[in-house]
Amino acid sequence: MASKDIAGSGQGTGASSGDHTDVTARELFNSIKGLNLNSYATRKSIAQGMLDLALLTANASQLKYILTVGTAHEFYHLLLTLIIISISLQLFQALLIVVLAVVFDVNKVEEQKRSDYLNNILIGITVISVVVNVIISAFDMKSQSDVLKQS
Repeated sequence: MASKDIAGSGQGTGASSGDHTDVTARELFNSIKGLNLNSYATRKSIAQGMLDLALLTANASQLKYILTVGTAHEFYHLLLTLIIISISLQLFQALLIVVLAVVFDVNKVEEQKRSDYLNNILIGITVISVVVNVIISAFDMKSQSDVLKQS
């Protein structure tokens, strides 16, 4: 079987030339086959958890602001409710991410369907959380200095 240059030159020489490395299709397949999908899923879940932590920190800051301003803020009750919903969704999502990363092994065929189902639930929660946070951003910090001056 002739090898193909990774750089895309199409030269099936089979020998290395300068900067380019030649890889056979079998070598490429074996390297992909050796990829541990469970490790990838765990890393992805950890990265998503870090982003969720940043969002949780932002929501905590917004909660502190809205509680400091109090009812002087035009949308106090709406923002307080939305921030509490957002924080609750994030905590539930973090719990599901831990379950997905620790309990399920996607390399086992019998666990893949349940893992996919849980992942779809996580995607749904993420979409809802994004929508809630967009609404919070639309109503929050409208004129922070004006509200604080009125207090």
